[in-house]
Amino acid sequence: MEQPASLLSLYYFPPVNWFAALANAPAVHLEQHEHYVKGSYRNRCHIAAVNGVQRLTIPLRKGKNQQQPIREVRIAYDEPWQMQHWRAICSAYGNSPFFEHYAGLFEPYFKAEKYELLWDWNYDLLMVSMKILKLKMPIFLTEKYEHQPEQLLDLRSEFHPKELIQSSDYEPIRYPQVFEDRLGFLENLSVLDLIFCAGRINI
Repeated sequence: MEQPASLLSLYYFPPVNWFAALANAPAVHLEQHEHYVKGSYRNRCHIAAVNGVQRLTIPLRKGKNQQQPIREVRIAYDEPWQMQHWRAICSAYGNSPFFEHYAGLFEPYFKAEKYELLWDWNYDLLMVSMKILKLKMPIFLTEKYEHQPEQLLDLRSEFHPKELIQSSDYEPIRYPQVFEDRLGFLENLSVLDLIFCAGRINI
């Protein structure tokens, strides 16, 4: 039986296990008709800093984001979060094996680009990450919201920063990490960790 396409929510530099699900799917549908969920990966990611896991959160414009359609959620620029995030990324991965190879592909988004919508920002960064990892499966956008899609593998609720739900046969992808000698191996950090530490590893 042919494997169904996967249905995923779009995140800010998604975690490694999200990319593993994407890489193992024949095609991917990104959910663009859901509502924003507070405290999710939609506007945050986790990187490995010298003292442990560091959370990077994109500030959003004030309002009832929890009830907003995800395509309408707007980024706030009251503080220089882009500069702060890029400095944190450089501090965490400046000495990693592949930082010099790929940092230049991400840097313009933090130093020049200013996106109004969170969805557009996340989507463009996803495309850059997929290009680096040589992931070429078809990407589609949902046409409507379905609570129980019949022909897709629904993974929209599989990935959460606090309550990770994952299949019993999932095995964390292991690769050398910058601070592994002092922190041990940290599972399912942002895809940035994978890219800068391991390059184009097969996931």
